[in-house]
Amino acid sequence: MIGLIFGDADFPNQILKNVKKKKIKYLIIDLSRLKKFKKDKKSYSFSIGQFGKIINILKINNCKKVLFAGKVNKPNLSKLRLDLRGIYYMPRIIKASKLGDAAILKEIIRILGQNKIKTENSLKFNPELALKKGNYTKIKPNNQDKLDIKKAIKTLSDQAQYNFIQGVVVRNKKVVSIEGKGGTEKMIKNSNSRKFRNHGVLVKFPKKKQDLRVDLPTIGIKTLKQSKTAGLKGVVIKNKQHVFLDKNKCINFANKNKMFITVK
Repeated sequence: MIGLIFGDADFPNQILKNVKKKKIKYLIIDLSRLKKFKKDKKSYSFSIGQFGKIINILKINNCKKVLFAGKVNKPNLSKLRLDLRGIYYMPRIIKASKLGDAAILKEIIRILGQNKIKTENSLKFNPELALKKGNYTKIKPNNQDKLDIKKAIKTLSDQAQYNFIQGVVVRNKKVVSIEGKGGTEKMIKNSNSRKFRNHGVLVKFPKKKQDLRVDLPTIGIKTLKQSKTAGLKGVVIKNKQHVFLDKNKCINFANKNKMFITVK
């Protein structure tokens, strides 16, 4: 039995599909905003502050392992529903929240570990979603693109103090937009250019000091379409440190629109 701790986004659906296909026993801890898994008979909806109930459900069902997937939004600490364990652990969560979303997840993993519950890699059941190094499209980065990619990677490496940053857009060797708390979609919209079409790159790498078992950068067809609308030429992700959804759709879309998809 494995506990699937699910937030928002499409990745949890991919995991659940494979878990069911492989007939693996599971239960779902639904932390999504709209409780999207409530129709599943094995799903339990909780607030992130209800640690006692979450841990009890896992232990009652003999779940010694859990897997995180999907976006768990930073909680509004003043509105959290807390149980007794939640009250006990909340000072640690509050302290972690000041460092960003990645720090909150790390602290939750520590809390589960102290209760003898191990956290598995989020790609455990879907290893095919992490691509290896290489270029996956007919179009390859040219010299200008390579300079933009180099600038983007350096920009991300210099952002140690902002551990929520996973993405940056660079065009003509200039940083156009850096991912903030509004996420990738907002960053791409802020990168839109009428003057420069089919120029610039989106680079998405894991956050600084990120636990690579959880919260990996996710790319899908929606990201490719948004990048095309913004006038970008390509998307770059890191070797086996991402979740790539709709692979064939993305590659076909990129080829049709003369874009590149590269894994560094």
